[in-house]
Amino acid sequence: MLIFNKKSDLSAFLSPLINQNKSIGFVPTMGALHEGHLSLLEKSLIENDITVMSIFVNPTQFNNAEDLEKYPRTLEKDVEKMSFVSQKIIVYAPSVSDIYEGNTISESFEYDGLEHQMEGQHRPGHFDGVGTIVKRLFEIIKPNKAYFGEKDFQQLQIVRKLVSKHKLPVDIIGCSIFREKSGLAMSSRNERLSPEARKKAALIFEILTKAKEIFQNESITETIHFVEKSFKKHPEFELEYFEIADEETLLSTETKDTTKKYRGFIAVFIEKIRLIDNISLN
Repeated sequence: MLIFNKKSDLSAFLSPLINQNKSIGFVPTMGALHEGHLSLLEKSLIENDITVMSIFVNPTQFNNAEDLEKYPRTLEKDVEKMSFVSQKIIVYAPSVSDIYEGNTISESFEYDGLEHQMEGQHRPGHFDGVGTIVKRLFEIIKPNKAYFGEKDFQQLQIVRKLVSKHKLPVDIIGCSIFREKSGLAMSSRNERLSPEARKKAALIFEILTKAKEIFQNESITETIHFVEKSFKKHPEFELEYFEIADEETLLSTETKDTTKKYRGFIAVFIEKIRLIDNISLN
């Protein structure tokens, strides 16, 4: 397994392979790897000649300094986990200075309004940071395919829009959410939960699953009311938002259209740790 810390060294390694028309699959992560990340790796290894995984906690997508500081950084453990999948993975684990060259600020992006919904509304500047790092990583690695999990479904749609608007030559592959046995969506942030809170957090998916059932026969308003009422019964949780939105536009809606696909999006705090999840509703 090769590990690169400098983009110049990685580019020098990849350049002759690109000239040989080798296909490159790319899995961008912020580390603290779990089975969901590893499933993306496995898919990339099957579909491409070369697979690159980046491990980089990107400061420009955090609007909360404490969250950035406490985000788990476990490079040695991550490399060990990757080695069980394959020894042929190329790892890019850069420093902030290697990526940003002393100018750690976001570029400004416009995603046709996708950036103003849900996460964008509650985390100002977040998707400028996402766009900045994803675009730079694509320029460094020049992948044919890049793999993103659907747990961050809004991010997935934003990256697709970024690629479309900037005409970047990469296919974006969305991959299903991986869940713990309890139903909790796998996330690096789960590592910060106490064992008790991690067990209780299974409630998030339980409520989402019930909301999907209600959505089939009841109105959007009643579905949202059910979710809000359910969390009020559990004061250890703080519901930041639950919204039902069009999968394509991410616009919240109050009425159903049988020609559209809808998804329920949620953000919840437990032990001051913010967890997100989503579920397809039809």
